[in-house]
Amino acid sequence: MTTADSETPEEPLPPLELRDGVAPVITSKSDLAEYSESLKNGSGPVALDAERASGYRYSARAYLVQVRREGAGTALIDPIDIADLTVLGNAIGTSEWILHAATQDLACLAELGMRPQQLFDTEVAARLLGRDKVSLAGLVSSELGRGLAKGHGSADWSLRPLTGEQLRYAALDVEPLVELREILAADLKARGRWDAAQQEFTHLVSFQPKDRGPEPWRRLSGMHALKSPREWALARELWWARDEIAVDTDTAPGRLLPDSAIVAAAMADPGSVGDLLAVKGFHGRGAARYKKQWWQALDRARALSKDQWPTRPPRGDGPPPPRSWADKDPQAARRLAAAREGVGTLAEDWGVASEMLLSPELLRRVCWEPPDDLEEFLRAGAAREWQIDICGPILRAALET
Repeated sequence: MTTADSETPEEPLPPLELRDGVAPVITSKSDLAEYSESLKNGSGPVALDAERASGYRYSARAYLVQVRREGAGTALIDPIDIADLTVLGNAIGTSEWILHAATQDLACLAELGMRPQQLFDTEVAARLLGRDKVSLAGLVSSELGRGLAKGHGSADWSLRPLTGEQLRYAALDVEPLVELREILAADLKARGRWDAAQQEFTHLVSFQPKDRGPEPWRRLSGMHALKSPREWALARELWWARDEIAVDTDTAPGRLLPDSAIVAAAMADPGSVGDLLAVKGFHGRGAARYKKQWWQALDRARALSKDQWPTRPPRGDGPPPPRSWADKDPQAARRLAAAREGVGTLAEDWGVASEMLLSPELLRRVCWEPPDDLEEFLRAGAAREWQIDICGPILRAALET
């Protein structure tokens, strides 16, 4: 291929810039009160974001909060120094919040005393519009024609002092949100999807993270490799020991001991501390530091009688895995195939992923045991009215198959 025939590389996009520069981090209640007053007197919706220390800390708390509003500018607030941001939430009042991927930040902001009364999620809006790239950087590129440098998202935001580059990165996360909101909202209205988006946003206002349940250890990655109740008992005690240490030290569990190491130790059932440290994942400095606790956990499991070992978890009230439907209930399998095809076709027409139209789990439940009142069943499963309106006829047709 000649040079003339080769594809011309894309020119890099001009970078997104901060209009107001990086403001000093707010670390005192008096400075927070001053900014809150400016925020209250500002205009339009309020852009928010929070930085956590996922992968480093056990808690999901915020270690930096970013806020921007027309007329008030951007503020970077340190919630380590100011643990209660109620005054900021009160200043926002009933004004609309703009967040990107709201479910990531709503819980940690609520811990600080901030809860929205209405919001706009730019990621959800982009998904409803079928955008190819729904990350913040992707939307800044496609909608604003700018490049958003991303390099500190996985940083340990709990460390102090924060670097100038981190602060600039954090400020850039709220810089484009108002403009993105206006572009996406206009497209939603033009394509007749504004009402659907509003229902999604209203649903998000009351978002709560899922409870981890009474036996969170069963969600160990690689758990399927453990076959016997004895192995389950060993894994369970190691999991609880790790969780206790993680809480006490506010350390992400995986940094103390990876899931794969717990599974490997449960399978190996080592006979000594030395054998335990030879198991892959236990010889690292972090894991070896707590070798006494790991060994004690294994001893506790070994001391259990057989009737104290974990049993196979009871099957939930949901349907079995779809791969088994053809054998267990061929008629349900036909209903599921018809429903999936119908929802898939509708998703193609909308240009969105099918899970945007209806939760896959809810679709399976409908097809496995058809309800007497389809609409009420869908509402009880948290389907929004717009989803019921467009998917209801498809599901009814599938249930008649």
